[in-house]
This record gives sequence, C-alpha cells and structure tokens, in this order.
Amino acid sequence: MPPTAIHRLVEAARAGDPAVIARLPSGWAMFGRQQFLRGYALLLPDPVVPHLNALPAAQRACFLDDMVRLGDALLAATGALRINYAMFGNLEPALHAHLVPRYADEPEALRGAHPWAYDWGAAPAFDAAALAPLAAQLRARLGVAADGRLEFA
Repeated sequence: MPPTAIHRLVEAARAGDPAVIARLPSGWAMFGRQQFLRGYALLLPDPVVPHLNALPAAQRACFLDDMVRLGDALLAATGALRINYAMFGNLEPALHAHLVPRYADEPEALRGAHPWAYDWGAAPAFDAAALAPLAAQLRARLGVAADGRLEFA
C-alpha cells in the first residue's frame, strides 16, 4: 500500500502532533486541520489499513466502537445536535473516519447540507490553544490521560 496522507497523519500522531485528542485502542483521534465546524475530528487506525473490510473482525469492531465512543464524547462536550460519520477512502485510499459535529446555530443554508458543502478553504485552521479546553473534555470523557494516552493501556 503506497503511503497516503493518512499514513503521514498517523506518523505525526505518533510523533506528538498537537492535533491529537487521544490514543485509542484502534488508533488515533485527532482534530481536523480545518475546523469548518468546531470539533471536527478524524479517527485513524494504527497501523494504517486500506479500508474497513481489511481489518479482522475483532479489530473492525474495535475501530467502530472507538468511532462511536469519540462521537459520544463530541456530542457531550460540544452540545452538538448529532454527529455525522463518514468513511470514504476514495481520495486517500486508507481507512479513516470523519466525525462532524452538527449544530443548531449553523447557517440555515448549510444546516441540512452535506458537511463537504462548507468552504473548507475559508474555515479556521486547527488552533491547539483554542481547542485545548475541548480536547481536555474529550479526553476526560474517553477515559484517557491528560497527555491523550490510554490510562489503562
């Protein structure tokens, strides 16, 4: 499998990227580089695999469970109405999940739209200091240490 942006993100997470929310059993929870909606996050498997179906059943279940746990934490910490979940892998052919909190106060024209309808180029870039309180809330809800590592790993 040739290296993808997902490989590079996993390497960055291993090296201590400040966008990391937590190291979970299946991989890395990270804030998206563009925060087109506050709390937009990714779940990246470690090691990287081509797609969900490439994982053995137990690892697949673990990844999906981590995705939902991260979604639950985002819901509770952000006050979002719901979380949109997406796994594509068409442009970056490696497993990764997008978690997009959706809010009641989104612009009316975008409230019911697909998250990719947002102008990602105009979106605020990830800001570690601005998102630090949210990261701390997410870590607490996920049961990970303050440094984002599993407490019981």
